[in-house]
Amino acid sequence: MSSDHDKAVLDSIFNPYLPLGEGVNFQETKQEYETEEDDSESTKEAKALELEGVRKAEAGELKTALQLLTQALELAPGRPSTLNNRAQVYRLAADDSAALEDLTRAISLSEGRTRVAAQALCQRALIYRRRGDDSAARDDFQAAASLGSDFAKQQLVQMNPYAAMCNQMLRQVFTKLQSPSESA
Repeated sequence: MSSDHDKAVLDSIFNPYLPLGEGVNFQETKQEYETEEDDSESTKEAKALELEGVRKAEAGELKTALQLLTQALELAPGRPSTLNNRAQVYRLAADDSAALEDLTRAISLSEGRTRVAAQALCQRALIYRRRGDDSAARDDFQAAASLGSDFAKQQLVQMNPYAAMCNQMLRQVFTKLQSPSESA
């Protein structure tokens, strides 16, 4: 049985872009608090509209997707998932301002502590980063990482070149240790 330190070293070898120890037992510490939803007919209808909206977006029918997701929000305005999905469609349609509004509202409705919040934080961080606001992007990626987002963790490392460089050097050392005859 390997220790936590052994797992950290192995993880740094197999994933050199994450800081040492960052990927260890990550799934065990991941927090996913989901809010309870009612089972009303309007919520069920909103979920069906949301699903159809996502399908339309995947098919490239962005205008129809936005209409369906907006209808879903009219039926169930408190669903962060629908806001998150509509924000994604807005991003695809190059309407970052509308996407930011939906993402901020989704994060607020989910109290910043659900899987949907982590997704919304990542989307918002990507918009901030594209706009050149690395500080706001880093804050959102950090919040999403604390909720269990592997993507957010990887983005944080990419934003910190020193961590990636240290992990690459560590990987090279372990590679040489594993095959000393090649390095002699």
